[in-house]
Amino acid sequence: MDQTPVHPRPQLTRDRWTDLSGPWGFAYDDADVGLARGWPDDPGPFDRTIVVPFPPESRASGIHDPAYHPVVWYRRAFRVPAADRRGALLLHFGAVDYRARVWVNGRSVAEHEGGHTPFAADVTAALRPGDAEQIVVVRAEDLPTDLAQPRGKQDWEERPHRIYYHRTTGIWQPVWLEPVPLTRIDDLRWTPDLDSGLLNVAVRLNRPPDRPLRLRLRLSLRGIPLEEDTWTVARAETRRAVALEPAQLTMGRDRLLWSPRTPNLLDAELALLDGEEVEPLDQIGSYVGLRSCGFAEGRFLLNGRPYYPRLVLAQNYWPESHLAAPSSAALRREVELVKELGFNGVRIHQKVEDPRFLHWCDRLGLLVWGEMANAYVFSPTAVERLTREWIDVLRRDHNHPSIVTWVPLNESWGVPALDRDPAQQDFVRGLYHLTRSLDPSRPAIGNDGWEHVVGDVWGIHDYALDGETLRERYGTPQALERTLREVQPHYRTIALPAARHAGEPVMLTEFGGISHAPRAAERWHGYVTVGDDAAFLAKYAELLDAVLDSPSIAGFCYTQLTDTEQESNGLLFADRTPKLDPAAVAAITKRPSKALPGEVIANLQQTAEVTTFQSGG
Repeated sequence: MDQTPVHPRPQLTRDRWTDLSGPWGFAYDDADVGLARGWPDDPGPFDRTIVVPFPPESRASGIHDPAYHPVVWYRRAFRVPAADRRGALLLHFGAVDYRARVWVNGRSVAEHEGGHTPFAADVTAALRPGDAEQIVVVRAEDLPTDLAQPRGKQDWEERPHRIYYHRTTGIWQPVWLEPVPLTRIDDLRWTPDLDSGLLNVAVRLNRPPDRPLRLRLRLSLRGIPLEEDTWTVARAETRRAVALEPAQLTMGRDRLLWSPRTPNLLDAELALLDGEEVEPLDQIGSYVGLRSCGFAEGRFLLNGRPYYPRLVLAQNYWPESHLAAPSSAALRREVELVKELGFNGVRIHQKVEDPRFLHWCDRLGLLVWGEMANAYVFSPTAVERLTREWIDVLRRDHNHPSIVTWVPLNESWGVPALDRDPAQQDFVRGLYHLTRSLDPSRPAIGNDGWEHVVGDVWGIHDYALDGETLRERYGTPQALERTLREVQPHYRTIALPAARHAGEPVMLTEFGGISHAPRAAERWHGYVTVGDDAAFLAKYAELLDAVLDSPSIAGFCYTQLTDTEQESNGLLFADRTPKLDPAAVAAITKRPSKALPGEVIANLQQTAEVTTFQSGG
């Protein structure tokens, strides 16, 4: 296995960067006096050490204090080599939960709100000269009981209850320094258009150039040059449509297109050039997966053909490090475990996952449903916060070919009166249409699970205890339509009165939840309990067979991958060891679906009116 660390921003890399993970000075500020007392420029309060990027609630941080601490501070010294002072120096944060302020050498350089999204600061003007020691200080505010804050499954109660977990406060994704040119590539966006044989690329520079520059794009596949294109840039934003060889897209699908079975990726090098200069002003590395996703006649489509998503629900929460991954290798291993159990996709639940995880989904071949961490109340503040952060999520993750569906809301979290409040219904519609306007290349679901308002897929959460009930509800097209209108699988209406099912795929996006019967005094939450491993495997087969036997269910998401704190309904224990033989689980997971028999696949390929989400840029 390649042990080379994955760049913290794998879709836009430069060769030079400095990882600031490791020991930092740390202090609690429960009385919130740090600003008034000048902590940004005072080393005195930082009398503890924390291991970044692990949250202070976790064991991995070295602090391991899960109690309420709404304000925390960090401090670290670093030095800047002379070679890194030739242009600008950026200080990057992968994610800080929830609100962050940053100072370098006592000078304010950044403020950011949003616990799952990245930000960066140009700290050049704040640096001390020469080889002097530089000091970065971070203040993170994460109010535990603020239910208008998009928090996902982080508990607002001091001790985790029901399906909620210990909190993740402050820095929980990588922090790094990056020397960059004064004029540079700031953002990059890939959008394949397979029908037209084009790869659309949008590039944003950090500022408008004062003279025309050139951009040179080189694409290669497994080391073999594929395409090269150069064009003139006179503005801060530019778009280009790169033509691909049509025969490669049709006759060479398995060699060129991305899918879980063939996760082909084109390596990309983008250089910003000035006149006849040999050395680029800036040069970045990236990659792109050529694929499309959409739907037709009740089926999910991948690269224009019907595809059956077999997803598993993943909290991606670790006992020793909470929402933060214990290592970059652990993120890769999570993807491998999903595939070993026979799944072709994963739904990251109530969390926006580290880009390095998405990198491994791209590289190893795993579909991803991208989901937002939700708030728990409906208010103008909650609406504004979630919308702003969701826009940042869509921007950050657009380039990952593994992401095939967007889910801004789950189970009416944050819209508790969705069934009767027009304002909450308008918010769901607004999020859906906002998502589609910013990224028309993927399907989106306004609210997954029940109380469907709008969406390209109908997602249903149904924790029926036996296969017979699932067959009664989804075994025929007629049963499915009756279930959408009349049955309340989780005591919630699936379809609101204004929603009309017009041939969109219907997927069972949460079901199962099998766990061993809890022991005496065990803190436990689950849905279906069994007595031993043999009964577990038999129940798994019973539920999966009922879903796979349905001609109307277009895909599924089984709950869940791992035990997570008191939720003990994983296929794996919390430490990622398997409860059952992975090969036996995989054999069941991969059984054929009656929704896609061979003749139906052929008919859909040739005759269906296909709705694919592809954009010209």
